[in-house]
Amino acid sequence: MLRLLWSSSSTRNISAAAAVAQSHNNPNEWALFFKSSIHWSSRSRPSLHNYHLRKRRKWRLSLTYKTKWQQNFAYQQAMLTLQKSAKNTSKTNLLSALVDSFATYQCEPSPNAYHFLLRTLTRNSNSSSSSSLDQIPKVLDHLQRVATFETPEYIFIDLIKFYGDCNMVQQAIELFFNLPNFRCNLTVHSLNALLSVLCRKKWVPEIVPEILIKSRQSMNIRVDESSFGILIRALCRSGKVNYAVELLNYMVNDGFSVDGRIFSLILATMCEGKAKECNGVEIMCFLEDLKKLGFSPRRGDWCNVIRFMVKRGSCVAAIKALNQMKAEGVEPDVVCYNWVVDRLLLEDEYVKADDLFDEMLVSGLVPDIFTYNAYINGLCNQNKLEEGIKMIACMEELGCRPDLTTYNTILAACCAKGELNLVRMVMRQMELKGVKLMFQTYEFLIVTCHSNREIDEACGLLREMVDKCSVSRSVAFDQILCGFCHRGLLDKAVELLREMVGKNVAPGFRAWEAILQGCALTDSFEMNFVPADSSASPGVDNLL
Repeated sequence: MLRLLWSSSSTRNISAAAAVAQSHNNPNEWALFFKSSIHWSSRSRPSLHNYHLRKRRKWRLSLTYKTKWQQNFAYQQAMLTLQKSAKNTSKTNLLSALVDSFATYQCEPSPNAYHFLLRTLTRNSNSSSSSSLDQIPKVLDHLQRVATFETPEYIFIDLIKFYGDCNMVQQAIELFFNLPNFRCNLTVHSLNALLSVLCRKKWVPEIVPEILIKSRQSMNIRVDESSFGILIRALCRSGKVNYAVELLNYMVNDGFSVDGRIFSLILATMCEGKAKECNGVEIMCFLEDLKKLGFSPRRGDWCNVIRFMVKRGSCVAAIKALNQMKAEGVEPDVVCYNWVVDRLLLEDEYVKADDLFDEMLVSGLVPDIFTYNAYINGLCNQNKLEEGIKMIACMEELGCRPDLTTYNTILAACCAKGELNLVRMVMRQMELKGVKLMFQTYEFLIVTCHSNREIDEACGLLREMVDKCSVSRSVAFDQILCGFCHRGLLDKAVELLREMVGKNVAPGFRAWEAILQGCALTDSFEMNFVPADSSASPGVDNLL
């Protein structure tokens, strides 16, 4: 049908062209006509013929290779199958599941597949039985003998860290030195992972030097700044600051760049007192040496130095460090001032403490509760009790709420001086502000009232203490009972004893002895003896 249509159309075209050419009587037009007709027919016939073959070919072209999307799809399906099998590691051999899943889809396992397998085994090693740990060597053996790709280093870094968490240090060492057999491009990261495991397990002095030498000679791994950082941190944790300083000197002499945090760590370790042979002069000399290496001490570093000076009792050196800190452009914080002020007050340097306190206020720093407590304690030591009480009001005006330590400091000082009026005033303030007294506070308040012959007030505080605090024994209770007995007020002693025993507060041996002696002197003590064969023990009611 197509051929008939083509022949009829071509015949009509030839006739029309012939008529045109005959009308013009030009022979060249006939040649052009036939040339164009032949060219059109040769161009159109193959296209029709190719279309016919493309649609009617008996034997189709066969694809003997997989395209990229087919490979990705097969890999994804194999991974999905492996993930389903990995949900039950206690009953599944994951290595067999890996081989079977990838063989089913005719593709090869990738490094990520092995990484997933090892991560699954390590993640489930604690929750399941030991079968997960038993499968790890088999997976590593298959990865070494069967796989042909270059194994990424991160797979073994995770496994070395896992061995360290499980206290399998020997397995971690063996795996590290076996890494070249896995076609792994080794870097310092795997060495750092092993060093972290060994340093965490305190194996530094015994094994680390040997491992560093062997890794350099046989594996061509050179340590870098991060490796030195791991070793220095481990030495500082164990208090071996001298070795840490030696490593630091080696880093500097060998041209390594030193992180400022390493300087701060060594300085903080020296200031913590782990190196007992260090003194204030050595600390300052070491700090100057660090400055020559380009280290700029920060506020925390200066605070460590000041704290070290204060703990060693060198208040002059602490003030010198504080002034040097300010001279270098580092603004001290409240903590730095607190250390120095507290030490000055302990050494009775009240004038210097006042000057430093004023300096802190002028510099714009707001004192915290520790600053006020130290300052109030200094006022109390100078017998300036009323000024200490006024300082509490100043604290509240500046937005710093007094705590129980603040009130205990004032109360203890007032009780020591016998100022019961001030004690009552402070207790009223505490009651209005909702501050509850502690057991120890009640104890010295009761003792103070009893010593000043305020017996009724002491008994009232004792009852309040028993009601508000969990008390089973009380020294103040024993002192009140002994006081009653020594004054011949045995009836009041027995009455108070019955009341306190009813609240599960038992007197001590000293109180019982005073009561027995008082009763013997007045011939008013009666005891109901219990038969020897009786299992009952004499109670308080039987003795009274």
